[in-house]
Amino acid sequence: MRIYFANCKETVEQARLYHDLSPLASAALGRTLVSGHLLGAMLKNDEATVTIQVKGGGPAGIILAVADAKGGVKGYIENPMVDLPLNRIGKLDVGSAVGVNGFLSVIRDLKMKEPYIGQVPLQTGEIGDDMAFYFAQSEQVPSVVGLGVLVDKDISVAQAGGFIVQVMPDCDELSLKRLEKSLESVKSVTDMLSLGKTNEELIVELMKDFEVDILEEIEIAYMCDCSKERMERAIISLGKEEIRNIIDEQGEAEITCQFCDRKYVFDKKTLEEFENKSKK
Repeated sequence: MRIYFANCKETVEQARLYHDLSPLASAALGRTLVSGHLLGAMLKNDEATVTIQVKGGGPAGIILAVADAKGGVKGYIENPMVDLPLNRIGKLDVGSAVGVNGFLSVIRDLKMKEPYIGQVPLQTGEIGDDMAFYFAQSEQVPSVVGLGVLVDKDISVAQAGGFIVQVMPDCDELSLKRLEKSLESVKSVTDMLSLGKTNEELIVELMKDFEVDILEEIEIAYMCDCSKERMERAIISLGKEEIRNIIDEQGEAEITCQFCDRKYVFDKKTLEEFENKSKK
């Protein structure tokens, strides 16, 4: 078996600050970002990326996370202020916010000719269950997925993290039964993180009936790679006619990065330079 465990409090808190998220949006986007960290750790190529898109038709709208193999992730939620009553057990109702009338998509860009795209219908909208369903259906890898985001009374992120336990092809039936028994008594991810234990101690606790060999540990963080140069290229790619329309109608251009809400403003003179550089 193999297990990936991610402690993502700082990642999700940074996303909350960037996007001014409601508690429910922090939970929904946070679980998706945690999933991104976990899937990013599975990438073999340092230049590869994985994108998770959750589109369930609920009031949260589209949720997106993009992760790399080096521990970086970024993301956004279409409705950052989504708000619903607590669910029947008094928790943030992520499932209703996300909805189930749609799909969970995983796009792995391995820097080859075409990206690998897997897609499954959403089962619960809770994201963790949907990720487990994705692995079972799209990649035929039986997996247990646990995701959690705990929002504090001041709406900051108190805890966030998750794990994926995957069963490899040569796993025997007895080990499977031991795994099921071991995970039955596991607390929620946020309860585990609140204990203040190290990641290694939490992994050992999850896999308490097995010998654990820690292979790798990486630092993770919310990282947006937007830049003024990238925005310049985006404007130039619009073509001379579209740039001229912007100059005539607005006099300047303001672009906001959807991942970190950073604003880039280009005045009329700069836009005219871009117009001259454009080849179409």
